[in-house]
Amino acid sequence: MYDINKTIINDVVRQAWQQTRSDSMSYITGMEVIDETLMHKVISAREAYRPNEYTAIDVEEALQADRLSWKNFGALLSPAAKPYLEAMAQKAKAVKEAYFGNGIQLFTPLYLSNYCENYCVYCGFNCHNTIKRAALNRDEIEREMQAIASTGLQEILLLTGESRSMSDIPYISEACQIARKYFRVVGLEIYPVNSEEYALLHQCGADYVTVFQETYDSLVYEQLHLAGAKRIFPYRFHAQERALRGGMRGVGFAALLGLADFRKDAYATGIHARLLQQSYPHAEVSFSCPRLRPIKNNTSITATGIGEEELLQIVCAYRLFIPSASITVSTRECARVRNAMASIAANKLSAGVSTGVGTHSEKTEHDGDAQFEIADGRSVYEVCADLEKLGLQPVPVDYIYV
Repeated sequence: MYDINKTIINDVVRQAWQQTRSDSMSYITGMEVIDETLMHKVISAREAYRPNEYTAIDVEEALQADRLSWKNFGALLSPAAKPYLEAMAQKAKAVKEAYFGNGIQLFTPLYLSNYCENYCVYCGFNCHNTIKRAALNRDEIEREMQAIASTGLQEILLLTGESRSMSDIPYISEACQIARKYFRVVGLEIYPVNSEEYALLHQCGADYVTVFQETYDSLVYEQLHLAGAKRIFPYRFHAQERALRGGMRGVGFAALLGLADFRKDAYATGIHARLLQQSYPHAEVSFSCPRLRPIKNNTSITATGIGEEELLQIVCAYRLFIPSASITVSTRECARVRNAMASIAANKLSAGVSTGVGTHSEKTEHDGDAQFEIADGRSVYEVCADLEKLGLQPVPVDYIYV
């Protein structure tokens, strides 16, 4: 057994492991293949990273650096940096304010569909989980967006379950066009697609694409993604590059912290973002910092080993490694943690969040179940009020669509 979070595993998963599975490193017909040099660099960097070998001297050197090297970044993510967390936070706060002032960007996710064709054993949407499925039609999408826009938000993130048959590219394209009527910034967090499909979605109004690699440990990845297109590790890895080739302004990176070794995954996430930014200097990069959460029918799932201090350490390390990156802390975290992160290193928060389908406007019997349990159910007004009490300025949008 590899370094897998044991709270995810149950008898159903153990039984699935006994079945024959496809090669998770081999592309499926129709998937765009691009040069894999960058992927191999990131995987090699993760494998070579030894968090426990760093010392206090390494951490102090990193805190003195004007621009972090890979070694400096690794030091700040290591256990040796924990006694220096206050110093990291102070420097991260200064860097964030230099790039973003006291502004905190706000957005909310809109789940268009929760149908999924993948078997990811930790996800509430997985195709074998018994949940209420739903997909919004055009009128429902419009109604949901009107409800969200009425809160004053000007940025929306469109999400789907990973099912090409139930939420195909024409469906998502139409949703982008509707969103453009109500919002100045439209982001996507959908299944990975080819570069020409990203180009179409950009033409329809999408600004940026976020893709969670989940874990950069290819062996653990294989054990957690048992069926579906998401099983193909390299195709998912290269999604951000294909999105940039398709004309997207920005791309987001994340590992789902708690699936495997969180320090090594956070390290790989940062290296991936920096290498891609070096190849595409115009690209805006962003980080999300999600910790594993319970799901319907498996409420025992938890992000073991990664507490609030470790999460803050990761957020601060990201901020110092790529100072200009946008960093989001989602409603997987409670209001107290999110307020603290926004005060220190994060510059973007979601507000008025629901991870179910069709739950922003009037609830009906046709609404779909949520992807995971959220920990912060504050409204947009409540989030704004709390930020202002902290001396922070809620910002509805600071981009224009090009």
